[in-house]
Amino acid sequence: MFSSFSVLSARRRGAARLAAATLVSGLVAVGVLAGSGTAGAEETTQSQGGATATIGGLKTYGAAVIHEDSGDQQVSAGLFEMSVDGGGTLQTYCIDIRNPTQRDAKYQETAWSGTSLGANKDAGKIRWILQNSYPQVNDLATLAAKAGVHGGLTEQDAAAGTQVAIWRYSDGADVDAVDPQAEKLADYLDKRAVDMAEPQASLTLDPPAVSGHPGELLGPVTVHTNASGVAVTPPADAATSGVRIVGKDGKPLTSAVNGSQLFFDVPEKAADGSAEIAVQASTTVPVGRAFASESHSQTQILAGSSESTVSAPASASWAKKGAIPALSAAKNCAKGAVDITAANQGDEAFTFELMGTEHSIPAGQSRTVTIPLQEDQAYDFTIEGPGGLEKRFTGILDCRTQGTAGGDATQILSEPSPATVGGSADDTNLAATGGSNATPLIAGVAIALVVIGGAALVLVGKKEPTRE
Repeated sequence: MFSSFSVLSARRRGAARLAAATLVSGLVAVGVLAGSGTAGAEETTQSQGGATATIGGLKTYGAAVIHEDSGDQQVSAGLFEMSVDGGGTLQTYCIDIRNPTQRDAKYQETAWSGTSLGANKDAGKIRWILQNSYPQVNDLATLAAKAGVHGGLTEQDAAAGTQVAIWRYSDGADVDAVDPQAEKLADYLDKRAVDMAEPQASLTLDPPAVSGHPGELLGPVTVHTNASGVAVTPPADAATSGVRIVGKDGKPLTSAVNGSQLFFDVPEKAADGSAEIAVQASTTVPVGRAFASESHSQTQILAGSSESTVSAPASASWAKKGAIPALSAAKNCAKGAVDITAANQGDEAFTFELMGTEHSIPAGQSRTVTIPLQEDQAYDFTIEGPGGLEKRFTGILDCRTQGTAGGDATQILSEPSPATVGGSADDTNLAATGGSNATPLIAGVAIALVVIGGAALVLVGKKEPTRE
């Protein structure tokens, strides 16, 4: 959704988000366990696999009007198009109406729990709308007849009506389509929607990290995919380390299917270390999968997919003795937190500290540590383990749809076409996120606050959700 907020209004909101993220990013950086430091830490995102894509912009859309206490504002409403890394095209709708879309932002297929859908009791109704409207139902005459739309639907009407119906559930927005046919469709979808289960990921590996002793089969790592098969890429240094990827029968694997179990076969004389693999496939991504960006670009939900490239990583660590941790992380938007999962397959307890609290994982056990964060809070956690193991988890907790900015001026546009505020130098579609003359001041204030509060954790105030 290319939001049609005024330049002033958008810059105010963008500046606040930028200042908050910059401030917290400087303070919520946690190094754990005395050791070699974090300079060489392996950085790990919270991606559990699937499609990675770049957003291209609105392709099929109409106009809608958001009704708020501060006044009405007209916005564009319809289908986005994304280009998948490795090949493929996705069509998506917005589920974050008040947040702007960053031009050419990178998106990752994400579980609902990692987005605002994780705490949205109506998330299943959004999937029903996607399954029962455009473009999944591309016979517009049939769709118009079901919705009671006299005079038929254009693609623009269908896209706008579908997006409006989604916003009513994703953002709790009081929004109507401008075109009467599109509004009729939106009302039909809104009233008929029923709960559906979250779709399965196109490709994930579970768990994404394992550990153990050399000479053992480390795993299993189970493949979950809707593809007919996946290709397995061995560790980059497999020729020198001797680490192989095998099945439970010990035979080497270069391909797998849904439900396959993969193991890291580590030579008995291997020095303490770690390895990572990737699996890749070509498939259609299931309708209803969420797509999130770490650049605060508005969250999307999948409406259609061509045959697309998907991938997923997994890692293993091993040691002859002591603690042997396997570490992974995932956003938990229902709790407003990041979950750090630590499994210890060693013969000693694995102890680490996060946010001032010490955690100990006994030998042979696995535990999940939930780290509460504020909305829009940037985080940077580094966990150090024995043998020089370092895992760094970075990101921004972007779990909620944006609330209204009370008192800010809004502008009602007469044209629904997408535009860019501030000319070609601005990388934001329609709504600027801090790209104004105030940016140096904002950065200066953020830096000053980081210095002043360097010894304390500064939490950004929570925004209230827009839908009960």
